[in-house]
This record gives sequence, C-alpha cells and structure tokens, in this order.
Amino acid sequence: MRPGVTGRPSTGPLRGVRVLDLTAMLAGPYGSMILADLGADVVKIEPPTGDVTRHSGPHRAGDSDEALAGYFQSVNRGKRSLVMNLRDARTKEQFLELVRHADILLENYSAGVMDRLGLGYEVLHEVNPALVYGTLRGFGDPRSGRSPYTDWPAFDVVAQAMGGFLGITGTADGQPVKSGPGVGDIFPGTLLALGVLAALRHAERTGEGQFVDIAMYDAVLALCERAVYQYSYLDAVAQPIGNSHPLLFPFDIFQTSDGWIAMAAQAPHHWAILCDAMQRPDLAEDPRYAANIDRVVHRDEVAPVVTAWVAGHTTAEIVAELGGRVPVGPVNHMNDIYADPHVAAREMLVDVPQPGSATPVTVAGVPLKFSGTPARITDRGPLLGEHDYDDVLAAWTRPPEQD
Repeated sequence: MRPGVTGRPSTGPLRGVRVLDLTAMLAGPYGSMILADLGADVVKIEPPTGDVTRHSGPHRAGDSDEALAGYFQSVNRGKRSLVMNLRDARTKEQFLELVRHADILLENYSAGVMDRLGLGYEVLHEVNPALVYGTLRGFGDPRSGRSPYTDWPAFDVVAQAMGGFLGITGTADGQPVKSGPGVGDIFPGTLLALGVLAALRHAERTGEGQFVDIAMYDAVLALCERAVYQYSYLDAVAQPIGNSHPLLFPFDIFQTSDGWIAMAAQAPHHWAILCDAMQRPDLAEDPRYAANIDRVVHRDEVAPVVTAWVAGHTTAEIVAELGGRVPVGPVNHMNDIYADPHVAAREMLVDVPQPGSATPVTVAGVPLKFSGTPARITDRGPLLGEHDYDDVLAAWTRPPEQD
C-alpha cells in the first residue's frame, strides 16, 4: 500500500512561506514543487488558458474530462491555482496586493515580459522590498549579464546541448544521447529553489529582498563540472565515451546474462573483492592492475575479463554475490522500482487523488527527509482556477499565530 497525500496542513520546514508561482512547463514548476513539498503555500498564477502542461498528457483511459494530465500532476501537486489576466488593470491591482504579502515570486517568462506588463522586479521591489524575485530562463536575465542568446527560446534538450551535457554523454563512437529525465529543466529548477531559499534567509535577517537569476545554460554547464576542469588541466575536450568513466575502472554499466548492472569497484578493497568473486585474485596482485590509475591505462586488457564474468551471470546472481560489499546495483526499470522495498520504505512513490476518478495516480515522492519537520505531498495538483482569490488573500494577511 503506497502512502497517499495527507490532506492536512504541511509540517514541512517552509510552512508559513508564501510563494507566487508564475512559472509554466517543467523547469520553473519543478522548483516551486520543491518549495510546496517542503511546506510553502505555493499559489500558481495561471492565464485563462492555464499552464500548457494541463493538456500535454498523458491521460489514463477512462478518466473524466476534468482529470489532470500526468505531466501537470507530477510537478504541480500541493499548489493552489488562481486564474489572473495580468494585462487587466483591476486584476493587476489584485496581483500587487498578493505581492505585498508574498515572500517569494517565481517566473520563467522570456526576458522582458514582466517588465512590459509593468510588473518587473524593480516595480515589485518597491511594492514589497523584502520580496525574493526568482527567474529561470534559457540564457538568464540581462540584469545579471546580457547573453547574446538572451532572446532565444530554450527547452530542456537545447540546454543539454549548449551547456555541454550532450558533448560528453553518448555512445563510444561519439553520437550524443540526451538524458532520459529532463535534466536541462530539472537541475535548473532545483537551483531555482535553492537560490530563492538562500535569498529568503538573507531577507529574513535584513528585510532586503533581491533578484535571483537562473539560466538553464549555466545550470547545465555547472552540472558538467568534470569536463570543465579536464579542459583546463589537460587541454582535453571531453567526448562521449558510452557508460565508462575516463578516470576510473571498473566504473561502468555491464551487460549480464539477463539485463544490465552498474558497478563501481575502482577502490582497492572493492577491486580485491571483485577479483575474488571472479576467482581471479591474481588480478588484484598484478602491478599492472592493482591501482585504479593502472587499470585505466590497461583498460583494454582488464575490461574484457570483467565484462566476460558479468555476462556469464544473471543480474540477481551478481547482486547476491557483490551487493553490500561492492558498489553495485541493477539497472531498474519503473516496474522494478515500483516493487523495490527501498522505495516503499522511503515513501518515494505517493498516490494522489485524480479528479473525477476514485482511483488515484502515483507521482514521485519527496527525496528530502527531515527528522523534525517532515516534508509531505499534501494534495493533488489543482484544477485551473480552483481556488479563490479572497481566500488566498485572507490566509496571507492572517496573523502568523493564527496560521
């Protein structure tokens, strides 16, 4: 039985933090999802047409018309939704009233959109000097340094390409292969959450809000840190090398007789254990292979031995032999993960209600665990405009002791 949403006020460490979320698609909503999971009251401000991911799917067969798409449910759980046309003068005044009481505002429009609406950072800073204003764009905001690509649109795959990820990820023959998860969105979104929380800490101490700017390009470049120092230290342009590691061996994805397994046995004691399991203790003693750097140099000699041994055993056999003694793990597919007792013990799959259906849907749980202020998914994703402006304003203007 998987855990479900609590339906109760959050006990997370950000309880009481008020967030205006103007983001859409994946990167920005992933960042605000982290804040919601940690207990913040995240109010999603949507145009009358809603976040486009409401219509992006997938949908289950038999779900009603009001059912939420999986894309939307996954990263908008636990948020509230207000529909606001920010081009309308009266609505803009209502929005500014919320800004007066917000702690954080997030947006991922193209550079200049909020300024043209008369709602740019400088305007909102005058309204609420303590406001932390977080942005996430493909190439950043000109306030932090104008990129020649400032006005270019960007999505996950573009960030992976231009930030260097695709330059080092791919097959050994050099063909780039994008990451399965949208790391070009998700990692920038994670940094957005980290950045605004750091700025909120400063604002709580000083009363001074600030502008926090995340570029997807920058985030992916930071993620590729090894390729950066390799170029500096060695004047070497890192290339795709498949699943192996240029500086470590064994550190690879190996094919078993019935699947695939990850193994990282580069440390001396792990290498000795592996050699013993392969009934090749001589490899651990041979000076050509004893140290990791030597195995890297002689990879063509030692890799076939490891590869052949792994290929002669099932995934389960290797896990039984090496699990707990050597860093090793099966390449899981989602059906494996749903059945894994680790995932159940850590509550990493959570059921959330699906509007119009008695059968819930499942989303990824909260990976941040706290002993004193547990983070939980408190509710499903909101229907478009499901919540009431007056209710939100009343909650945000209520004295803290009544919250």
